[in-house]
Amino acid sequence: MLSARTQALLVLVVSAAVLGLAPILVRLADTGPAAAGFWRFAFALPWLMLLVLRPGQAEDERGPGRPSLLMGLAALFFVLDLAFWHYSIAFTSVANATTLTNLTPVVVTAVAWLMFRERPRALFLLALAVALVGAWTMSAGADGRQGPDPRLGDLFAAVTALWYAGYFLTVKVLRGRASAGRIMLWSTALGLPLLLGVSLALGEPLAPASAAGWLACAGLGLVHVAGQGGVAWALGRLPAALTAVTVLIQPVVAAVLGWMLFAETMTGAQLAGAAALLTGVVLAQWSAGQRPGRVGSGGPERPTSAA
Repeated sequence: MLSARTQALLVLVVSAAVLGLAPILVRLADTGPAAAGFWRFAFALPWLMLLVLRPGQAEDERGPGRPSLLMGLAALFFVLDLAFWHYSIAFTSVANATTLTNLTPVVVTAVAWLMFRERPRALFLLALAVALVGAWTMSAGADGRQGPDPRLGDLFAAVTALWYAGYFLTVKVLRGRASAGRIMLWSTALGLPLLLGVSLALGEPLAPASAAGWLACAGLGLVHVAGQGGVAWALGRLPAALTAVTVLIQPVVAAVLGWMLFAETMTGAQLAGAAALLTGVVLAQWSAGQRPGRVGSGGPERPTSAA
């Protein structure tokens, strides 16, 4: 029987890998970048409603409940995250857009240290440094044939890391007060009209122009529920900093798929960066079990998360 912590780590790793499909589906959605985010939310909502209505839940977690101001803040951060990220995918490579977005652990670790007293151990900081050097190498090692405006796309992706950190930490606080299903439901429902407004304001084509585009949008909805929902669930059982580092698996998956589907080359430097990134993730998880009460430990967290 796996421990609760091991189960949470397994869910997190699988969820991060699923999220690696998202930039591929954005490319295939055959619509505007912000519009792809709108359809991601629209197709995810029915699944999220079924999730919160499923039988066998505790009485206080059954049903959609009511949105809170923090859920609205999570929705705003996530809308900004998707809007900037989807535009970065349009201008630079899938690998670069996904890697630079996942610089989030720098912000998350610093804030988690101050807000949640998740004081990182020296080995964890080393793991974080190794992972971020790997992420930087993946970006710097690009061969220059990866998008119509790589510099602008890379800038959008880097800014996305700030919005994603805000979302990450807001969800971390919310998991002490609400279930992952409710948080995902309301952050998605409240963000839906915002993304629609962004798409219309930018004059994007809203509806996909092909059946394949509609299938990609539907796939984005499933990725949202299974991938982002799994990360939200894990945030209630694992420290924020450890979760953020583990999610760095996502750009490796995205880079490999971008190479396979769109012929976006992976240079030797990028492959070395991917190896370093995964090494950092493994070190962070190994560090997690060394001493209770620190980042990545199996001990109690502050604030206490919802079950």
